[in-house]
Amino acid sequence: MSQVAEYTRKDFSSKQEVRWCPGCGDYSVLAQVQRIMPEICTQMDLKKENIVFISGIGCASRFPYYMNNFGFHTIHGRAPTIASGLTLSRPDLQVWVVTGDGDGLSIGGNHLIHSLRRNVNIKIMLFNNRIYGLTKGQYSPTSEIGKKTKSSPMGSLERPLNPLSLALASEATFIARAIATEGTQMRDVLLQAAQHNGSAFIEIFQNCNVFNDGTFDDFAAKKNQVENSVFLRHGEPVTFGKDNEKAICVRAKHGAIEPYVVNVADVDKSEILVHDEQSPNSALSHLLAQMETPEFPMPLGIFRSINHPTYNELLDQQVEQAKKNQGVGDLKKHLRTGETWSVS
Repeated sequence: MSQVAEYTRKDFSSKQEVRWCPGCGDYSVLAQVQRIMPEICTQMDLKKENIVFISGIGCASRFPYYMNNFGFHTIHGRAPTIASGLTLSRPDLQVWVVTGDGDGLSIGGNHLIHSLRRNVNIKIMLFNNRIYGLTKGQYSPTSEIGKKTKSSPMGSLERPLNPLSLALASEATFIARAIATEGTQMRDVLLQAAQHNGSAFIEIFQNCNVFNDGTFDDFAAKKNQVENSVFLRHGEPVTFGKDNEKAICVRAKHGAIEPYVVNVADVDKSEILVHDEQSPNSALSHLLAQMETPEFPMPLGIFRSINHPTYNELLDQQVEQAKKNQGVGDLKKHLRTGETWSVS
Protein backbone atom coordinates (compact mmCIF):
# COMPACT_ATOMS: atom_id res chain seq x y z
CA MET A 1 0.00 0.00 0.00
CA SER A 2 1.25 3.50 -0.85
CA GLN A 3 2.72 5.49 2.03
CA VAL A 4 2.16 8.79 0.20
CA ALA A 5 -0.20 11.24 1.86
CA GLU A 6 -3.25 12.48 -0.03
CA TYR A 7 -2.23 15.95 -1.07
CA THR A 8 -4.29 18.87 -2.34
CA ARG A 9 -3.34 21.93 -4.35
CA LYS A 10 -3.01 23.86 -1.09
CA ASP A 11 -0.16 21.56 -0.03
CA PHE A 12 1.90 22.81 -2.99
CA SER A 13 1.03 26.52 -2.61
CA SER A 14 3.54 28.55 -0.61
CA LYS A 15 2.67 31.59 1.49
CA GLN A 16 4.91 33.82 -0.60
CA GLU A 17 3.19 36.75 -2.30
CA VAL A 18 3.09 36.02 -6.03
CA ARG A 19 4.88 38.96 -7.64
CA TRP A 20 4.13 38.76 -11.34
CA CYS A 21 2.40 41.53 -13.26
CA PRO A 22 -1.41 41.30 -13.07
CA GLY A 23 -2.63 39.30 -16.04
CA CYS A 24 0.69 37.53 -16.68
CA GLY A 25 0.40 34.06 -18.22
CA ASP A 26 2.72 32.69 -15.52
CA TYR A 27 -0.20 32.67 -13.07
CA SER A 28 -2.03 30.12 -15.22
CA VAL A 29 0.98 27.80 -15.39
CA LEU A 30 1.57 28.04 -11.64
CA ALA A 31 -2.07 27.24 -10.87
CA GLN A 32 -2.09 24.24 -13.20
CA VAL A 33 1.17 22.82 -11.82
CA GLN A 34 -0.09 23.19 -8.25
CA ARG A 35 -3.30 21.37 -9.26
CA ILE A 36 -1.58 18.41 -10.90
CA MET A 37 1.16 17.84 -8.34
CA PRO A 38 -1.15 15.84 -6.00
CA GLU A 39 -2.14 13.67 -8.97
CA ILE A 40 1.51 13.12 -9.90
CA CYS A 41 2.32 12.12 -6.33
CA THR A 42 -0.53 9.61 -6.29
CA GLN A 43 0.25 8.10 -9.69
CA MET A 44 4.00 7.87 -9.09
CA ASP A 45 3.95 7.13 -5.36
CA LEU A 46 5.94 10.28 -4.62
CA LYS A 47 6.13 12.31 -1.45
CA LYS A 48 5.95 16.08 -1.71
CA GLU A 49 9.50 16.46 -0.42
CA ASN A 50 10.77 14.33 -3.31
CA ILE A 51 9.74 16.89 -5.94
CA VAL A 52 12.12 19.78 -6.65
CA PHE A 53 11.80 22.89 -8.83
CA ILE A 54 14.96 24.59 -10.09
CA SER A 55 15.03 27.87 -12.00
CA GLY A 56 17.49 30.28 -13.57
CA ILE A 57 16.90 34.03 -14.03
CA GLY A 58 13.82 35.71 -15.47
CA CYS A 59 10.15 36.29 -14.65
CA ALA A 60 9.41 32.55 -14.80
CA SER A 61 12.31 31.82 -12.47
CA ARG A 62 10.39 33.05 -9.43
CA PHE A 63 8.40 29.83 -9.73
CA PRO A 64 10.16 27.86 -6.92
CA TYR A 65 9.22 30.54 -4.37
CA TYR A 66 5.53 29.95 -5.03
CA MET A 67 5.67 26.16 -4.78
CA ASN A 68 5.53 24.73 -1.27
CA ASN A 69 8.23 22.12 -1.75
CA PHE A 70 11.99 22.10 -2.19
CA GLY A 71 13.42 24.40 -4.84
CA PHE A 72 16.48 26.32 -5.93
CA HIS A 73 16.68 29.71 -7.69
CA THR A 74 20.01 29.43 -9.50
CA ILE A 75 21.98 31.59 -11.96
CA HIS A 76 21.26 32.76 -15.48
CA GLY A 77 20.88 29.87 -17.92
CA ARG A 78 22.45 27.25 -15.67
CA ALA A 79 19.36 25.61 -14.18
CA PRO A 80 19.62 22.45 -16.40
CA THR A 81 23.21 21.90 -15.24
CA ILE A 82 22.35 22.18 -11.56
CA ALA A 83 19.27 20.02 -12.10
CA SER A 84 21.43 17.39 -13.82
CA GLY A 85 23.78 17.22 -10.86
CA LEU A 86 20.87 16.89 -8.46
CA THR A 87 19.07 14.10 -10.32
CA LEU A 88 22.33 12.13 -10.72
CA SER A 89 23.18 12.38 -7.03
CA ARG A 90 19.60 11.95 -5.80
CA PRO A 91 17.73 9.54 -8.09
CA ASP A 92 14.86 9.44 -5.59
CA LEU A 93 13.91 13.01 -6.55
CA GLN A 94 11.76 14.18 -9.44
CA VAL A 95 13.51 17.30 -10.72
CA TRP A 96 11.74 20.04 -12.67
CA VAL A 97 13.43 22.99 -14.40
CA VAL A 98 11.59 26.27 -14.95
CA THR A 99 13.13 28.56 -17.55
CA GLY A 100 12.18 31.11 -20.20
CA ASP A 101 12.96 31.87 -23.82
CA GLY A 102 15.73 34.26 -22.76
CA ASP A 103 17.18 32.29 -19.87
CA GLY A 104 16.98 28.90 -21.57
CA LEU A 105 17.72 29.71 -25.21
CA SER A 106 20.23 32.56 -25.01
CA ILE A 107 22.84 32.36 -22.25
CA GLY A 108 21.57 28.91 -21.29
CA GLY A 109 21.35 27.44 -24.77
CA ASN A 110 24.28 25.03 -24.50
CA HIS A 111 23.21 23.81 -21.08
CA LEU A 112 19.74 23.07 -22.43
CA ILE A 113 21.06 21.28 -25.52
CA HIS A 114 23.40 18.98 -23.63
CA SER A 115 20.95 18.05 -20.89
CA LEU A 116 18.50 17.01 -23.64
CA ARG A 117 21.00 15.07 -25.77
CA ARG A 118 22.26 13.20 -22.70
CA ASN A 119 18.69 12.24 -21.81
CA VAL A 120 19.16 13.32 -18.21
CA ASN A 121 16.05 12.49 -16.19
CA ILE A 122 14.74 16.04 -15.69
CA LYS A 123 11.54 17.81 -16.76
CA ILE A 124 12.06 21.21 -18.40
CA MET A 125 9.25 23.75 -18.70
CA LEU A 126 10.27 26.61 -21.01
CA PHE A 127 7.94 29.61 -20.73
CA ASN A 128 7.95 31.36 -24.13
CA ASN A 129 6.59 34.91 -24.37
CA ARG A 130 8.91 36.00 -27.21
CA ILE A 131 10.36 38.85 -25.14
CA TYR A 132 12.65 39.66 -22.22
CA GLY A 133 10.11 40.57 -19.56
CA LEU A 134 12.21 40.90 -16.40
CA THR A 135 14.60 43.41 -18.00
CA LYS A 136 11.67 45.38 -19.45
CA GLY A 137 11.04 44.44 -23.03
CA GLN A 138 14.08 43.64 -25.15
CA TYR A 139 13.78 41.18 -28.05
CA SER A 140 14.58 37.55 -27.20
CA PRO A 141 15.80 34.51 -29.20
CA THR A 142 12.18 33.68 -30.10
CA SER A 143 11.05 37.20 -31.09
CA GLU A 144 9.80 37.40 -34.65
CA ILE A 145 11.71 39.15 -37.45
CA GLY A 146 10.96 42.87 -37.48
CA LYS A 147 9.99 42.97 -33.79
CA LYS A 148 10.45 46.53 -32.51
CA THR A 149 11.64 46.64 -28.91
CA LYS A 150 13.88 48.76 -26.71
CA SER A 151 16.90 46.83 -27.99
CA SER A 152 15.69 46.65 -31.62
CA PRO A 153 14.04 50.05 -32.27
CA MET A 154 14.10 49.52 -36.05
CA GLY A 155 13.01 45.89 -35.83
CA SER A 156 14.87 42.67 -35.06
CA LEU A 157 16.99 41.33 -37.92
CA GLU A 158 17.34 37.84 -36.43
CA ARG A 159 15.39 34.74 -37.43
CA PRO A 160 13.58 33.44 -34.35
CA LEU A 161 14.74 30.20 -32.81
CA ASN A 162 12.16 27.39 -32.75
CA PRO A 163 12.42 25.72 -29.30
CA LEU A 164 10.84 22.45 -30.48
CA SER A 165 13.18 22.19 -33.47
CA LEU A 166 16.10 22.69 -31.09
CA ALA A 167 14.82 19.98 -28.76
CA LEU A 168 14.27 17.58 -31.66
CA ALA A 169 17.77 18.23 -33.03
CA SER A 170 19.11 17.56 -29.52
CA GLU A 171 17.35 14.15 -29.55
CA ALA A 172 15.18 14.85 -26.51
CA THR A 173 13.03 11.80 -25.78
CA PHE A 174 9.89 13.75 -24.80
CA ILE A 175 8.90 16.99 -26.54
CA ALA A 176 5.63 18.87 -26.15
CA ARG A 177 3.98 22.27 -26.45
CA ALA A 178 1.10 23.89 -24.56
CA ILE A 179 -0.63 27.25 -24.06
CA ALA A 180 -0.77 28.70 -20.55
CA THR A 181 -4.47 29.50 -20.77
CA GLU A 182 -5.52 26.01 -21.93
CA GLY A 183 -5.54 24.21 -18.59
CA THR A 184 -6.86 20.81 -19.71
CA GLN A 185 -4.37 20.47 -22.55
CA MET A 186 -1.49 21.64 -20.37
CA ARG A 187 -2.52 19.18 -17.65
CA ASP A 188 -2.41 16.25 -20.08
CA VAL A 189 1.03 17.26 -21.34
CA LEU A 190 2.55 17.84 -17.89
CA LEU A 191 1.19 14.59 -16.45
CA GLN A 192 2.77 12.59 -19.26
CA ALA A 193 6.01 14.54 -18.94
CA ALA A 194 6.14 13.71 -15.23
CA GLN A 195 5.85 10.00 -15.96
CA HIS A 196 8.42 10.01 -18.76
CA ASN A 197 11.75 8.39 -17.92
CA GLY A 198 14.34 10.75 -19.40
CA SER A 199 14.59 14.32 -20.59
CA ALA A 200 11.18 15.94 -21.04
CA PHE A 201 10.94 19.32 -22.75
CA ILE A 202 7.71 21.35 -22.70
CA GLU A 203 7.41 24.71 -24.43
CA ILE A 204 4.59 26.75 -22.87
CA PHE A 205 3.28 29.79 -24.72
CA GLN A 206 2.44 32.47 -22.15
CA ASN A 207 1.40 36.02 -22.76
CA CYS A 208 3.42 38.98 -21.44
CA ASN A 209 0.61 41.52 -21.31
CA VAL A 210 2.98 44.37 -20.42
CA PHE A 211 5.78 44.11 -22.99
CA ASN A 212 4.44 41.76 -25.69
CA ASP A 213 0.69 41.58 -25.30
CA GLY A 214 -1.22 39.49 -27.82
CA THR A 215 1.79 37.95 -29.54
CA PHE A 216 0.00 34.59 -29.75
CA ASP A 217 -3.52 35.87 -30.42
CA ASP A 218 -3.64 34.55 -33.99
CA PHE A 219 -3.96 31.02 -32.60
CA ALA A 220 -4.29 31.35 -28.80
CA ALA A 221 -7.17 33.81 -28.53
CA LYS A 222 -10.45 32.00 -27.85
CA LYS A 223 -11.99 33.18 -31.11
CA ASN A 224 -9.07 31.81 -33.14
CA GLN A 225 -8.14 28.56 -31.39
CA VAL A 226 -10.47 26.19 -33.20
CA GLU A 227 -9.49 27.33 -36.68
CA ASN A 228 -5.83 28.12 -36.09
CA SER A 229 -4.52 25.45 -33.71
CA VAL A 230 -4.49 21.66 -33.58
CA PHE A 231 -3.94 19.45 -30.53
CA LEU A 232 -1.92 16.39 -31.50
CA ARG A 233 -3.09 13.01 -30.22
CA HIS A 234 -1.10 9.83 -30.67
CA GLY A 235 -2.59 7.48 -33.25
CA GLU A 236 -5.23 9.96 -34.41
CA PRO A 237 -5.56 11.92 -37.69
CA VAL A 238 -4.29 15.51 -37.56
CA THR A 239 -7.56 17.36 -38.10
CA PHE A 240 -8.79 20.77 -36.99
CA GLY A 241 -11.59 23.30 -37.46
CA LYS A 242 -14.98 23.68 -35.79
CA ASP A 243 -16.17 20.32 -37.09
CA ASN A 244 -12.72 18.82 -37.78
CA GLU A 245 -13.41 19.55 -41.42
CA LYS A 246 -9.77 20.37 -42.22
CA ALA A 247 -6.72 18.14 -42.06
CA ILE A 248 -2.97 17.97 -42.62
CA CYS A 249 -1.55 15.78 -45.38
CA VAL A 250 2.06 15.39 -46.52
CA ARG A 251 3.57 15.08 -49.98
CA ALA A 252 6.95 14.83 -51.63
CA LYS A 253 7.96 17.99 -53.46
CA HIS A 254 11.35 18.92 -54.93
CA GLY A 255 12.99 16.03 -53.09
CA ALA A 256 11.52 16.96 -49.71
CA ILE A 257 8.42 16.17 -47.70
CA GLU A 258 6.08 19.06 -47.01
CA PRO A 259 2.72 19.44 -45.23
CA TYR A 260 -0.38 20.96 -46.76
CA VAL A 261 -3.92 21.70 -45.62
CA VAL A 262 -6.91 19.92 -47.15
CA ASN A 263 -10.65 19.71 -46.65
CA VAL A 264 -11.43 16.29 -45.18
CA ALA A 265 -14.30 15.85 -47.64
CA ASP A 266 -11.93 16.22 -50.59
CA VAL A 267 -9.49 13.41 -49.78
CA ASP A 268 -9.48 9.75 -48.84
CA LYS A 269 -9.02 9.29 -45.09
CA SER A 270 -5.91 7.23 -45.74
CA GLU A 271 -4.20 10.37 -47.09
CA ILE A 272 -4.55 12.31 -43.83
CA LEU A 273 -1.48 12.42 -41.60
CA VAL A 274 -1.83 10.23 -38.50
CA HIS A 275 0.22 11.48 -35.57
CA ASP A 276 2.81 9.05 -34.20
CA GLU A 277 4.67 10.46 -31.21
CA GLN A 278 6.46 7.14 -30.71
CA SER A 279 8.00 6.81 -34.16
CA PRO A 280 11.74 6.05 -34.03
CA ASN A 281 12.14 8.50 -36.92
CA SER A 282 11.63 12.14 -35.91
CA ALA A 283 11.11 13.48 -39.45
CA LEU A 284 7.36 14.03 -39.12
CA SER A 285 7.79 15.61 -35.68
CA HIS A 286 10.23 18.07 -37.27
CA LEU A 287 7.66 18.75 -39.97
CA LEU A 288 4.94 19.49 -37.42
CA ALA A 289 7.27 21.64 -35.30
CA GLN A 290 7.91 23.89 -38.32
CA MET A 291 4.21 24.54 -38.99
CA GLU A 292 3.05 28.05 -38.09
CA THR A 293 0.10 30.34 -38.67
CA PRO A 294 -1.28 31.72 -40.91
CA GLU A 295 -0.42 29.01 -43.46
CA PHE A 296 -0.99 26.17 -40.99
CA PRO A 297 -2.65 25.65 -37.63
CA MET A 298 -0.26 25.89 -34.68
CA PRO A 299 0.39 22.32 -33.40
CA LEU A 300 0.09 21.72 -29.65
CA GLY A 301 0.40 18.60 -27.51
CA ILE A 302 3.05 15.89 -27.53
CA PHE A 303 5.31 15.79 -30.59
CA ARG A 304 7.63 12.99 -29.50
CA SER A 305 7.72 10.40 -26.71
CA ILE A 306 10.20 7.55 -27.06
CA ASN A 307 12.07 5.22 -24.74
CA HIS A 308 15.85 5.40 -24.53
CA PRO A 309 18.31 4.65 -21.70
CA THR A 310 18.74 7.71 -19.50
CA TYR A 311 22.10 9.24 -18.66
CA ASN A 312 21.30 8.40 -15.04
CA GLU A 313 20.95 4.70 -15.82
CA LEU A 314 24.03 4.55 -18.03
CA LEU A 315 26.16 6.33 -15.45
CA ASP A 316 25.02 3.99 -12.68
CA GLN A 317 25.93 1.00 -14.86
CA GLN A 318 29.35 2.44 -15.58
CA VAL A 319 30.04 3.09 -11.89
CA GLU A 320 29.01 -0.45 -10.99
CA GLN A 321 31.24 -1.84 -13.74
CA ALA A 322 34.17 0.24 -12.45
CA LYS A 323 33.62 -1.13 -8.94
CA LYS A 324 33.51 -4.66 -10.33
CA ASN A 325 36.73 -4.15 -12.29
CA GLN A 326 38.73 -2.14 -9.76
CA GLY A 327 36.98 -2.53 -6.44
CA VAL A 328 35.52 0.20 -4.26
CA GLY A 329 37.78 3.25 -4.43
CA ASP A 330 39.50 5.10 -1.61
CA LEU A 331 39.30 8.85 -2.31
CA LYS A 332 41.98 9.79 0.23
CA LYS A 333 44.39 7.24 -1.21
CA HIS A 334 43.58 8.34 -4.76
CA LEU A 335 44.35 11.97 -3.95
CA ARG A 336 47.79 10.96 -2.73
CA THR A 337 48.59 8.75 -5.71
CA GLY A 338 50.76 9.81 -8.67
CA GLU A 339 52.48 13.15 -8.95
CA THR A 340 52.05 14.99 -5.68
CA TRP A 341 54.13 17.68 -3.98
CA SER A 342 54.29 19.59 -0.74
CA VAL A 343 54.29 23.37 -0.44
CA SER A 344 56.17 24.78 2.51
